[in-house]
Amino acid sequence: MMATETLDTPTNGPTSNGTGETNPPEDCATVSHSSPDAKPVEDVEQGEKRKKTESETVEKTTSIHPLSKTSLCSYFRRTGGECSHGETCRYAHGEEELRPRPDNTWDPTSERAKKLKLENEDRDKADERDDEVMMTETISEDGCSESALDKCLVNLPMKWSSDNLRNFLNEQGIEYKSAKTKKGMIVGFVTFETTEQVKTGIEKLQGKPFGNRTLKIADVIPRSFDRNVKPKMVSDNSATSEPANEVEDGDSVNDSSTPGSSVLKGRSAREVVTPLAHLSYKDQLEHKKTSLAQTMKKLTRNARKACPNGVSLPDWILNSREIGGLPCKLEGIIESPLVNGYRNKCEFSVGYSLQGKPTVGFSLGNFREGVTAVEEPLDCPNVSRIGCKYAEIFQKFLESSTFPIWNRMNNTGFWRQLTVREGRTPGKIAEVESGESNVSEVLVMVQICSKGIDDEAINVELEKMAEAFVIGASTNSPSLPLTVLVVQDHQGISNVAPADAPLRHLSLTKGESRLMEDSEIVAEARIQDYINNLRFFISPTAFFQVNTLAAEKLYSLAGDWANLGPNTLLFDVCCGTGTIGLTLAHRVGMVVGIEMNASAVADANRNAEINGIKNCRFVCSKAEDVMGSLLKEYLTKKLDSGISDSNVGIKEDEKKDIKEVKKEEENNSVNENNNNNNNNNEKKMEYFENVVAIVDPPRVGLHPTVIKALRTHSRLKRLVYISCNPESLMANAIELCTPSDDSNEKGNKNNRGWRNMSSAGLARHRAKSMPTSEPFKPVKAMAVDLFPHTPHCELVMLLER
Repeated sequence: MMATETLDTPTNGPTSNGTGETNPPEDCATVSHSSPDAKPVEDVEQGEKRKKTESETVEKTTSIHPLSKTSLCSYFRRTGGECSHGETCRYAHGEEELRPRPDNTWDPTSERAKKLKLENEDRDKADERDDEVMMTETISEDGCSESALDKCLVNLPMKWSSDNLRNFLNEQGIEYKSAKTKKGMIVGFVTFETTEQVKTGIEKLQGKPFGNRTLKIADVIPRSFDRNVKPKMVSDNSATSEPANEVEDGDSVNDSSTPGSSVLKGRSAREVVTPLAHLSYKDQLEHKKTSLAQTMKKLTRNARKACPNGVSLPDWILNSREIGGLPCKLEGIIESPLVNGYRNKCEFSVGYSLQGKPTVGFSLGNFREGVTAVEEPLDCPNVSRIGCKYAEIFQKFLESSTFPIWNRMNNTGFWRQLTVREGRTPGKIAEVESGESNVSEVLVMVQICSKGIDDEAINVELEKMAEAFVIGASTNSPSLPLTVLVVQDHQGISNVAPADAPLRHLSLTKGESRLMEDSEIVAEARIQDYINNLRFFISPTAFFQVNTLAAEKLYSLAGDWANLGPNTLLFDVCCGTGTIGLTLAHRVGMVVGIEMNASAVADANRNAEINGIKNCRFVCSKAEDVMGSLLKEYLTKKLDSGISDSNVGIKEDEKKDIKEVKKEEENNSVNENNNNNNNNNEKKMEYFENVVAIVDPPRVGLHPTVIKALRTHSRLKRLVYISCNPESLMANAIELCTPSDDSNEKGNKNNRGWRNMSSAGLARHRAKSMPTSEPFKPVKAMAVDLFPHTPHCELVMLLER
């Protein structure tokens, strides 16, 4: 046998395995010895390599590569056809094969990526537009400044003071004349001395990163009376030296090329006031129902967290999974009979439009974000034609008035707000497209600030205003009803005036002085409306539901759920003018209403008198002050033992409040009738077997003291909660429906973090200190749409125990 030695010469580089991948180079010679009968060693090795390569190829085609189909094949992008790899190609040959990349991005050449890019660009533009402020007022050191030299800085920290802003500008090396800001706002105002300083400031500040935002520079729109009295600005820059007072109505003050000009586009009063107006009414109701369901689920989750350790969860929480996490069944939503023009009360802000024109309408945004621009309400479908007409009349008067409009930046000015309240006659308004034909009375209230202005000058101006309203109402076609004209003098910062703000009643009769300050005349400054064929007097500041027809459905629902009867004692908490209690008085034995607004209580007593209702009593006080004592008075003794002392069980300060109400009742000749009614029924009244409370609180919800009184009184078995803010209902229901701890846990008294808690978190914290008592449980809920075209809705929830 003869040995054969074979020497394989190494290659200079890697070799291809035919699949697009490479094999490592061979570094050394391979020596093999074989007999004549055996196959050459190199053939054997090559065969093994071939088999190995084929098996790898099969594995490659059967397994999914980490980047498989995440982007389009380059050959496919060029020619539109499949490449030579066929099915083994790791890249996609069409949109249907394309998959997202591991980082959840798409191939930039794909249609999906192009579409997403366009959507993101549109969203960024919308965000930019929303971030801009629609500021029509500014604050300056000397009270006057040139518009082209005034700039607004947007996206500053809310906690910054004027000193912080000035220090920041000094650090950036920016020269300026004055700089101011207000805490709680994201905008600041800088006044420069020259156009060169303006240009330098924009170059250094525009787009400067500030946390997760970028600093933006916007123009400040000058007020019209400032533009008329100020001389032209002398400047070398022709683009900024155009006189601002040449702008006509309807044109924007700022050129579209100037910084911040985008604030003039894309937002309207319709979008702000009625954000759902673009949807059909059916879609609006579905949207509200979905939103309410999500809010109700929060009640279940937070009540579960609030349950004390060692106490079994109540059945309504355990059963919530069967109804999608809801605390009780949401039975649906009741439609509003009137969808357009349904508001019987509209509060119009007085300010300047984006064109610098005195305007009566709605603010285009939140003042905290620097928005003070006001737009006319003509496109808002929830406002009646009569309300729009009175806003137009007042707006025309303001154009000729020499008194200043209220400036929210420095809290100065005279004209502040216009309120229009409408009273309708009874009838089937739902059959007509709008309820304007049924409006028989209108109350107009103008809010002013008389601070620093001579009384004689004010009287002259108000007489001119009254004459403008009378002429405008009578010359309109058809003529507008005008029953009462009242002026409210409010010198606070917010337009929300206290209930005791001074009122002036202006006469609508020619030939005599229009100013009447007698309190009795002001007390008669009321209009009337009808609910369930009952007549109600409404004073200028009293609460009354803004959608009368939908309110009828709301009150009927509350009465049905309350399970009323002749032996029922009904507590009407936050009763306003007594609408709920009076509409349900014929179904119960006794109604006790509680309201803190004295004029509303006077209206309630008068409403009871004119409708011949004698089983109602109304107490003027805060509910948290008298609720506990009233429950004790009516539920701890039999009424047939006599109720001659109606102040039994009430504290001294509460007695004082009730005495004031009685004094007012005497002025209205109501107290005598009520006393006669009590004396006649002393022997007939029996112990009330059914005690029910209907609460209709403001948006903030019930006071914790009221919740505690309702929760701890064992005789109160049924509670109907009417809420215009489902978030506050959720928070109150946590305290009412969470089991109490036998140990009466008080929590950490030194915990000061409550200021940063959410409403639900604060409710859970208070629920731990609730005295031992039987909790309520949610039984059912129903929504009533009192506010079409808006996200708001009334939610009624029945609680029992």
